[in-house]
Amino acid sequence: MEKRRDKKGRVLRTGEVQLPDGRYRYKYSLGFGKEKYYYSWRLDRSDPQPPYVKPCLPLRDFEKKIQADIYGNILLDGGDLTVYELVKKYVSTKVNTRPTTKKGYQTVLNLLEREQFGGLRIDRVRISDAKCWFIKLQQQDGKSFSSIHTIRGVLRPAFKMAMEDDLIRKNPFEFSTNDVLVNDTIRRQALSTADERKFLEFVKNDKHFSKYYDGMYILFNTGLRISEFCGLTINDIDFENHCIRIDHQLLKDGSNGYYIQKTKTYAGTRTLPIRGEVEEAFKRIVKNRRPPKIEPVIDGVGGFLYFDQRGSICYELHWDHYFKHAREKYNSIYKVQMPKITPHICRHTYCTKMARNGMSPKTLQYLMGHSEVDVTLNVYTHLGYTDALNELERLDSEGAFLHRNGRSGQIGAVKKA
Repeated sequence: MEKRRDKKGRVLRTGEVQLPDGRYRYKYSLGFGKEKYYYSWRLDRSDPQPPYVKPCLPLRDFEKKIQADIYGNILLDGGDLTVYELVKKYVSTKVNTRPTTKKGYQTVLNLLEREQFGGLRIDRVRISDAKCWFIKLQQQDGKSFSSIHTIRGVLRPAFKMAMEDDLIRKNPFEFSTNDVLVNDTIRRQALSTADERKFLEFVKNDKHFSKYYDGMYILFNTGLRISEFCGLTINDIDFENHCIRIDHQLLKDGSNGYYIQKTKTYAGTRTLPIRGEVEEAFKRIVKNRRPPKIEPVIDGVGGFLYFDQRGSICYELHWDHYFKHAREKYNSIYKVQMPKITPHICRHTYCTKMARNGMSPKTLQYLMGHSEVDVTLNVYTHLGYTDALNELERLDSEGAFLHRNGRSGQIGAVKKA
């Protein structure tokens, strides 16, 4: 049987054909009866690229790629899934997610549905494509670094799932966002000791805001997440053993209303000691508590500490407003302006204050309810030059003291001998 050849006399392999216009075509199967075709003006790399056509992979290079995929059990054409379809499939596997997480997933899906990138076939997405899309989201669409980092947090595991399903060979989202994006995240700043004292003193003596003083004092001096504080009930406070139990948080959204959720992390479930002014603040809150006639119960939990004028349970948004309006009133009175204060800044301030006072990192990690000590040290502590200088002076002072005592001891021992 005579072998088939191209116009240059080269032997053509099974599946290869040279068309009348000079192009080469390769026919291959996806493995379940569906035939596909690949076209190229070049049979192999030795063929010159015609100047008048779009550059493409030589036919036999493509064949090698197909054979490698078959050998590695990689499903050809990425299972014909688009990026949007892949993420939708990934999200469908997340059955035990929290309402806030589900909302985040839906936000990413809505974005991919609008974006051209979401319509790309997953096996055609390269690392450079992913990077260029992120750059476009930041520079053209004005999305923040943290928002894009969150989007990557969904896409990377989705593409990892595609790899595990043998749909693709590499994950195009295995890169650091810091390498391609400008980190425009504004780091929350802890309040100085002086500002904390001035602000709390102002709130305590203000006719309107004084009713929120105890809650604000507790937030500044316990490091509680605002959702944990709002979720506290009278049953969670143990005055006999001087502690509070944190095992849930109170949240609210537009569609579900109020709901109770477990703590943010496993480490968030903890028992915190309360003493001194913090315990007294809790006692005043319980004493002055004014619940409505029919006390609300959320997911079986009742006995909350704070209610607004309409009898609704105070949650995060209430406290955001209380801090905001108290600060605005302070700044309208005093020439030296108070920086931004939120419940979360209270948490940063507490953590920094404890670190500055020499609390061990592991103890502070426990009090903050962090899963990893790195979060405690790298995110929530805001130490600077002054703190470094004070620490060095303290060490110098202790060293001099030990040196003097050491010498005295030696002299005493010689005399005694």
